[in-house]
Formats: sequence, structure tokens, C-alpha cells
Amino acid sequence: MSPPFIGPMATSVIDGLKSQPMTLALVVINLALLGIIWYELNQIFIMQREINALLSKCIDPEILRSLGLLPK
Repeated sequence: MSPPFIGPMATSVIDGLKSQPMTLALVVINLALLGIIWYELNQIFIMQREINALLSKCIDPEILRSLGLLPK
């Protein structure tokens, strides 16, 4: 059960957005930009994982240990 002030508050927010359509447009654009940024960062992380997996097969661990990059 929602508190009694949620209904009037939501109505006033909707009325405010109706009277200021530019505000609504800015909110929608900001949400779209957040979605695009999240998607792009997710793609970068996926590619980085694949690159790391490929590179781990190309480099001999003994060479990395001799350079001090891996524990002995």
C-alpha cells in the first residue's frame, strides 16, 4: 500500500511536465544517453575480456615470471 501523498505528488509532477515539454524532452534524452553509454561500456568490457583471453594464450607464463610480472 502506497503512502497517501504519492498520488497528488505524481499528479503535480505530470502536470509540471505537461506545462514544460522541454523538461520532459531533456529527461528522455538523458535516459537515452545513459542507456547508450551503458551499452557501449558493456561492449568495451566484453571485447577487453576476449582480448585478455587471446593474449593469455600467446604469452608464455615463464617469460612473465622472469620479468617479475607474475609471482614465482
